[in-house]
Amino acid sequence: MADFGADEPSSRSESPEPEGRGSEDKSLLHQRLAIRELIDTEVSYLHMLRLCASDIRSRLQQLPPGDLDVLFSNIDDIIQVSGRFLQGLQETACREEEQVHLIGNLFLEFQEEFERVYKIYCANYDQALLLVKAYQKEPELQKSIQGIIEAAVPQAGPSGLSFLLVIPLQRITKYPLLLQKILENTPMDAIAHPVLQRATSALQDVNSNINEYKMRKEVALKYTKVEQLSLRERLARINTHTLSKKTTRLSQLLKQEAGLVPRTEDKEFDDLEERFQWVSLCVTELKSNMAAYMDNLKAFLCFRPHEWILDIPGEPAEQYCSLARDLQLEAFLKFKQRLEGLVWGPLCSLARALAGPQNLIKKRLDKLLDFERVEEKLLDVGSVTYEEEAARHTYQALNSLLVAELPQFNQLVTQWLGQILCTFVVLQKELADQVLRRAESSMALLPHQHVLEPDFQKLLEDTLVQNSGQLRSFQENFEKVLPPPTTQPLLPGSEYQLQALLTRYGPGKLYQVTSNISGAGTLDLTLPRGQIVALLQNKDTKGNNSRWLVDTGGHRGYVPAGKLQLYHHIVPSEKELRGQTGIHEDCWLSTPEPTQPSVPTVPTMTQDECSTHVGASLKKSRLPQ
Repeated sequence: MADFGADEPSSRSESPEPEGRGSEDKSLLHQRLAIRELIDTEVSYLHMLRLCASDIRSRLQQLPPGDLDVLFSNIDDIIQVSGRFLQGLQETACREEEQVHLIGNLFLEFQEEFERVYKIYCANYDQALLLVKAYQKEPELQKSIQGIIEAAVPQAGPSGLSFLLVIPLQRITKYPLLLQKILENTPMDAIAHPVLQRATSALQDVNSNINEYKMRKEVALKYTKVEQLSLRERLARINTHTLSKKTTRLSQLLKQEAGLVPRTEDKEFDDLEERFQWVSLCVTELKSNMAAYMDNLKAFLCFRPHEWILDIPGEPAEQYCSLARDLQLEAFLKFKQRLEGLVWGPLCSLARALAGPQNLIKKRLDKLLDFERVEEKLLDVGSVTYEEEAARHTYQALNSLLVAELPQFNQLVTQWLGQILCTFVVLQKELADQVLRRAESSMALLPHQHVLEPDFQKLLEDTLVQNSGQLRSFQENFEKVLPPPTTQPLLPGSEYQLQALLTRYGPGKLYQVTSNISGAGTLDLTLPRGQIVALLQNKDTKGNNSRWLVDTGGHRGYVPAGKLQLYHHIVPSEKELRGQTGIHEDCWLSTPEPTQPSVPTVPTMTQDECSTHVGASLKKSRLPQ
C-alpha cells in the first residue's frame, strides 16, 4: 500500500484506473476494519455481561432482597441472545466473499429479539440508577460494592456499578453506527449494499421503538402508583390548574353525552378492557368466596366434639374421639396452613396486581378527553400549545401501552387464576385422601362398615329426616313457652298522631322507637323513646339497610334500623271499652327481626332426667349394627 501511494501522483495523468483501484482497496480495508471492530467489540461485550451475571452478581448477595433483580434486570436474556448473535458473526468469517451480505441478514434476523430483550433492560435502567444513588448514601455499603467491582473489572474505575449497568444501553445504540460504517465502505453496486441499508434502518427502528417503550413505561409508572391519601391531603393538592383541567374534561364529557361532539371509538381497546373487567370480576368473586370459605373453616376448627364427654358407651365412640382429635390437630390444621400459603396468599397478590392496570384504564379516559379536545382545536385553529401537544403524546403513549400489554396481562391473570383453582382442588383431594387413610383403621369398628353405599345413603337420609323432625318439634315446644312480650307505653298525647299514621299507612308499616335517637346528619331525625313512626323505605339512597326512611306524622328523615321495633296496634274489645274510664291504652308487640328476643323461660329439668332423655333419644337414632 505504501508503494502504491508513492506511485499515485505520477500515474494520475496517464490513467484513472490505478486511482480507482486504490480507492476501492482503501474502502475494502475500512470495511474489513469495521467488521473486525464489530466482532471484537461483541466478544468483549459478551465477556463483560457474563462477568456481571456470574462473578459480580453472585458477590453482591448482601444487598436487600429484590435489588439484584432491579439492578441486573433481564441480563440473562441479553446474554443468551448476544451469545447466539456472536456465534453467527464468527461463522461469517469463514465465508469472506459473502461476509458483508451475511452480516446484514444476521442483523435483520435478530432485529425482533434485540428489541424484545433490550427494551425491558432500558425501561428498568432508571430504577437501577435510583438504587445506585441510594447505595452511595451508605459509605460502608458503597465501599464494599466498589471493592467487589474493582476486583472483577479494574477498568470500571470510580464509576463502579454505574459503569457496568450502562454497557447494554451503549451496545444497542452502537449497532446502527457500526452498520453505517460498514455500509459507507460498501460499493453502491454491491449485492450486500441493499441488505446493509435495510439492516441499518432496522437497528435504527429498534432504538426508536426502545425509546418509545421507555417513555410509555415512565408514563405508566407515573399513573399506576396507588396512593392512600387522606381527605386533607387530597384537598391540599387541589389548585387552579387542577380545577381547570377537571372542568374542561367534564365539559368535553357533557358535550359527548349531549351529542354535540363525536366520541372517539376504539374497538380494539374496548374489547381488551371488557376482557380485563371480566377477569377482574372473576378474581374479586373468587377472593370473596375464598374469604367466606376460610371463615367457615376457622369456625369448623373451633368445633371440637372430641373434647366433650359423650354419654355414649362403647368402643366406637372412643374410636371416634381419637380419630376426631387426630384430624383436628394434624390433618385439618395442616390443610388450613397450606390453604393460606398456596391459595389465599397468591390470590391476594393477584388482586393487588389488578390495581395498576385499573388506574391506567381510568387515567386513559381522562387523557382521552384531553386528546379529543386538542384534536378539535387542531382542526379549528391548526396549531396547539406545547402543553396540549404533551397531552396528546401522553394519551397516545397510554393507549399504545394498554393495547400492547393488556392481552398479555389478561392471559397471565387467567393462567394464574387457573393455577390457584387447580391448587385448591389438589389440596381438597389430598385432604380427603389423608382423612380416609387415617380413618381406615377406625372404619372396621363402625356399625355401618358392611352396609352397601346405596343402603348407607338411604339410611343417612332417613336419620337426617328423623332428627330434623325432632328438632322442629323441639322448636315448636320451645316457642310455646316464650315469655309474653314486654309492653311500652305511648308518649303522652300521641294518640291522635297514632290514629293519623294508622289511617294513612296501615298497621303493618308502624314501628316504635326502642331508645332515644340523636340525629347526626342533615336528614337524620332526633326522636324520643316510645315514638311511633311509619316506615317509608327500608334503606337510604346509598342502599344502606341500616338506615330507614320514616315518617313521624310531621317530619320525614332517617333513623337507625336497629332502634325500631314493629308496633302492633291491639284494638280493645267492647267489654274493655265499657270498663275504661279514661283514654284506653295501646299495647305493642315486638317481632324478633330488629332485635333479639329475650331469653325464653323453659321448664327446668334435673341432670338425671336430662341424661335419661338424651340417652333415650340417642338409642332411638343409633345406627343398626
